[in-house]
Amino acid sequence: MTSPLPLLSVQTALYAKLTGDATLMDMATGVYDYVPEDAVYPYIVIGEAIETPDNAHDRFGRQTVPTLHVWDQHRGFRRVLQIGSRVNALLDHQPLTISGLHHVVTRYEFSQTLTDPEPPGDIRHLVLRYRTLTEQTP
Repeated sequence: MTSPLPLLSVQTALYAKLTGDATLMDMATGVYDYVPEDAVYPYIVIGEAIETPDNAHDRFGRQTVPTLHVWDQHRGFRRVLQIGSRVNALLDHQPLTISGLHHVVTRYEFSQTLTDPEPPGDIRHLVLRYRTLTEQTP
């Protein structure tokens, strides 16, 4: 039996978890994989991911490391940090329903604040990274 690549399943589960939370959706205008040109700040992007094997003797496992981005056009980092705090409350060590796979754990790895240097220089960016461990269901 071959092991599935959970990248898409993890991305789908993250999207469902984030968009399913009314508090977060009151704070952000949307969650995107591809940001439309008419997107309104602040919003969240489910971005890049890395996937590596995490197999055991009797099962296939994967570590999927997705990166989330919070974007805002606001003075200071307060708003992106508030959104990031809510994202962290929803994901860090919380259950995640991943289609076709058993979710073991999702752990917060790091966050970083950035300012877009391009004019007008008022774009704030919060990068969040998580590590999601999954196993093939029996």
